[in-house]
Amino acid sequence: MTNKRSSISNKDIVLQTASTLFLTKGFQVTSMDEIVALSKVSKTNIYYHYKSKEELLLAIVDQLISRYEERISRTLMQDMSIPAKMERLFRILTEDNEQIDYVGGCPFLTLYTQTSHSSSEARAKIKAFFDKQLQVVEKLLEEGMEKKELSRNLPVQETAALIVTSIEGALFLTKATNNPMLAQNLIQALASMLK
Repeated sequence: MTNKRSSISNKDIVLQTASTLFLTKGFQVTSMDEIVALSKVSKTNIYYHYKSKEELLLAIVDQLISRYEERISRTLMQDMSIPAKMERLFRILTEDNEQIDYVGGCPFLTLYTQTSHSSSEARAKIKAFFDKQLQVVEKLLEEGMEKKELSRNLPVQETAALIVTSIEGALFLTKATNNPMLAQNLIQALASMLK
């Protein structure tokens, strides 16, 4: 039987270890020495793949964005009603938070607030991710209104902003209050609001 660690590259081990530390402990307080100790990958090997902690952060942000966008894209391609797609989108944006104890409630919020303003590239990528989520929700709202699956009186941009910011706020409040029902209640409230 092959050792699980041997089937994963050192680069991937470092990425997984740093991602866990940045998201559950914090980017600023995680040191490269801690990543070395926990990953059991030499500092030389880590710096071969990632020239700095900032470069490692960018790789984590890219990986997160890619993972979420892939799941969202699969949902958008499914043959289901717009309300069902919206509910699935809400669940995609909240489901990881039930299993992982992110410092800020949301992986993107955690990384965005923990990176200094000098990490402008990471912050720009996170901003672009949220801009894209707004566009996806706007498109779903417009399509739902055209198909008469959603209320035709919804102001599209404002409703999309309400949905995305409500989800992010619910993720933070779920973490701050240790009340996992907040996100679940929000999903149900948003679904009924759109009818």
